[in-house]
Amino acid sequence: MIRGYRFIFITIICFAWIQCSQPDQYVTAPLKTTDGRFIGLGDPFVYQHEGTYYMTGTSVPDSGFNYYTSTDLITWEFRGALFRPSENHYGKGYFWAPEVKFYRNKFYLTYSSRDEASGLLLPALAVSDNPDGPYRELFAPWFNTGQSAIDCHIFVDDNPEQTPYLFFSQNGEEAGYSYGKNYVVELLPDLSGFVGNPVIVGEASQQWEKVDYGTNRCNEGVFAFKHAGEYHITYSANHTSYSHYGVGTAKAVHPLGPWIKDMDNPILASNDSLQISSPGHSCLITSPNGKEQYIVYHAHRDYNGPRPSDDRIVYMSRIYFNSNGELRVKLP
Repeated sequence: MIRGYRFIFITIICFAWIQCSQPDQYVTAPLKTTDGRFIGLGDPFVYQHEGTYYMTGTSVPDSGFNYYTSTDLITWEFRGALFRPSENHYGKGYFWAPEVKFYRNKFYLTYSSRDEASGLLLPALAVSDNPDGPYRELFAPWFNTGQSAIDCHIFVDDNPEQTPYLFFSQNGEEAGYSYGKNYVVELLPDLSGFVGNPVIVGEASQQWEKVDYGTNRCNEGVFAFKHAGEYHITYSANHTSYSHYGVGTAKAVHPLGPWIKDMDNPILASNDSLQISSPGHSCLITSPNGKEQYIVYHAHRDYNGPRPSDDRIVYMSRIYFNSNGELRVKLP
């Protein structure tokens, strides 16, 4: 009889472990590799293609980007180099915030790096026939507004024309403080340039975005999507190296705005009970069974470590939409 109870007990434990191993059971957790290591990326970006999830992010700032793959969103395999710049590439370091967009049967890689001549962080666009690469430099640099531009994000509308838009953050310094302002612009169908001029999406305006207003006034890291007929973005505010970085959200009736920030921002911030410090630069992804959605973001590896710190790992939390159609993060 004891043996029978033992079998039942083990069965229950195994079933519980299997259940907890499904991504739709996730609430909040750091993501890990197949050998149990935390994934050391900043600015993580995840997308799915033909049953496989791909993740990249700020990983080798001096020389390009690495990537990981997964089939379950939980355990990730390190795959090595996704992109390395050519010898004559304009960028000398500061390879930041890569994203991949599948568009017109090709994979487009956006990122920014530091232009040696001007000192500005300038965006670039590369292209590949395969998600694993190799990626060929298409426009390097892609555009120059006269200021640093980072965190490029391509959003393709679901209208009949499948109109592409580009969100990016324009950054600089003035009067003793650093700033970041999010912009959006329609792209030409071949992604080679702008249709019209960029329009502002948002800047540091809400109280939670002004904790270091004298030295930092930053909005950056947009991820755009459509839900229930409305356009949504997530974005980050404050300084990622310190303890006040967080995620906000906004809505609009058109990709070019105007964008209205959620009055309950931030939807994700440092959390003492969960030991999460400065979550930010997020993207959204759907579980393999299509039933749940998640927000993927970075946070400091060491919650109690010294600041400033750019040592970040990747987290994932479940999201939902409330009765007003507003994005919320489900936390324990």
